[in-house]
Amino acid sequence: MTDRKEAEEAMDNTDRRTASPDSTRAGSIRPSAGPSADPAPSAVDGAGAGAAAVSPCWSCRGPLAQATLFCATCSAVQPPGQTDHFTRLDLRPGFVVDGGLLNRRYFERQRLLHPDRFATRSARERALSQSQATALNEAYETLKDPLRRADYLLHLRRDGANTEGCNLVNDLELLQEALELREALAEAQTVADVAALSARARDDIERCIADLGGAFAEDDLDHAARLTTRLKYLRKLADDCRTRRLQLAGTPPA
Repeated sequence: MTDRKEAEEAMDNTDRRTASPDSTRAGSIRPSAGPSADPAPSAVDGAGAGAAAVSPCWSCRGPLAQATLFCATCSAVQPPGQTDHFTRLDLRPGFVVDGGLLNRRYFERQRLLHPDRFATRSARERALSQSQATALNEAYETLKDPLRRADYLLHLRRDGANTEGCNLVNDLELLQEALELREALAEAQTVADVAALSARARDDIERCIADLGGAFAEDDLDHAARLTTRLKYLRKLADDCRTRRLQLAGTPPA
């Protein structure tokens, strides 16, 4: 019963920090002069799904598209608004993400929002730039991690519905696999035994991530949810293997 309880509670220790998305419209970065004396950055046009919604700039009331960092008319930084992580970083929604492109889009925007650029701006603009930076950080941290990205994409595809329906306790096949692996880890008596389990967990994680790409591409959300659940417990198993290996080696866990 102890092993079963541990396996059922494994999901509780994983990171489920995902922000609630609202829309999937395209965005852009269009600072005309920039909030500092630096040369004006080039415009970065969005490549999202669909026509951008137009709303007025809070400062000059000029028109601007959703997810725009700066007003093209007066260069005022805009509120982050309620937009999804993919649109915020000008990426096409999907599980497979180009890591290099993700990094470039993120650091490009963070550079434009650096506090030094707003040192002489109004208190409102300084606050808005910090809000934009916080929203970008959340989007980046979510999309760069396969598990958080899968959870978030399920949330988007299911229109914000709870994605915890497919969990370890309700999937007997996954539960049995988890129980067997945790039992094997508990019985491991040498560093080599744990290393073998750790290598298996890493291989299973890589295959699981690859399978998630296929499930989302085919819009098979039930299968994607099951794979996401499996990825969660495999991640937990990998962490437990590391702790067990340090214990057997006589090194206190960090």
